[in-house]
Amino acid sequence: MIGSRRDHWTEAKEQVLANLANFSYDPKNFSDLRQLQVIDLFLDMLTEDNEALVEFGIGGLCNLCLDKANKSHILSSGGISLVINCLSSRNEETVLSAVTTLMYLSTAASRTEITTPPVVECMLRFSLSTNRRLSNLANIFLEDYCTEQQVQEARTLSQYTALGIPLPTDSS
Repeated sequence: MIGSRRDHWTEAKEQVLANLANFSYDPKNFSDLRQLQVIDLFLDMLTEDNEALVEFGIGGLCNLCLDKANKSHILSSGGISLVINCLSSRNEETVLSAVTTLMYLSTAASRTEITTPPVVECMLRFSLSTNRRLSNLANIFLEDYCTEQQVQEARTLSQYTALGIPLPTDSS
């Protein structure tokens, strides 16, 4: 009975978070979602063990961070490091949303935190993926958000280090 109740609670939590992530697509909802502290909820979900909650959390942030006020809140709440941690997910959608979110969060002030050598190394690895969505997104990140020097340094570093970040599994 307790296991069944827990499964029901987990499903309900996932459903609510999925609905909130869907609401975050529409800019008309941004102000209400900010007022209800949904951005903080999405940030909190990035550290959950439940991969579905992480996927919906990063998806919601990805949708919300194009708005200046939302972006500012995410940046001031330590969101970059939480999003970077999502790059090591085995879930393809989580990784794609994380890469996209990092691009959307990039500002003159945040770019150095977003384009650290480990992140650039990770993007180099993703750029070699047979998954076209991932490789294309990683290549855009490398070309549009990194300097040539950062990419070259990451290539040099990756020859001598084990990245340890697995490629996500294709969800299709």
